[in-house]
Amino acid sequence: MWDNLFTSVNLLGKGMEASWLRNEVISNNIANVDTVGFKASSVQFEEIMASALGDGDSKMDMSVTHEKHISKKPLSIDDVEPVVVKDESSSVRYDENSVNIESEMVALAKNSIHYYSMVSKINSEFRKLDMAINID
Repeated sequence: MWDNLFTSVNLLGKGMEASWLRNEVISNNIANVDTVGFKASSVQFEEIMASALGDGDSKMDMSVTHEKHISKKPLSIDDVEPVVVKDESSSVRYDENSVNIESEMVALAKNSIHYYSMVSKINSEFRKLDMAINID
């Protein structure tokens, strides 16, 4: 029973860490909007978390074709970490800078809303726990 008590809080915490990193990456992209040759970066997290949770569409599925192969071990939620990916393929402008300021500002606003909704959900989880402990 106690093992699953904070599962949702741990998931939300991982999401908040990824969102915080995404905020830093987007802010770095915005700060370098006028840097010649700068390539924008992004954060991949949701796909990795979905793979760890076993959504069925995992790109990280492994298959065992020989008895001496290491058996498939699903990712643990604790092992899931966000990954920063640099976009080397595209360029928005002639100076080879790939930052699109409009899309970065939209991504920043969306990420802020996402982050604060996770904070609100964690607060809600702890309020429920507090109510369960302090029943009069």
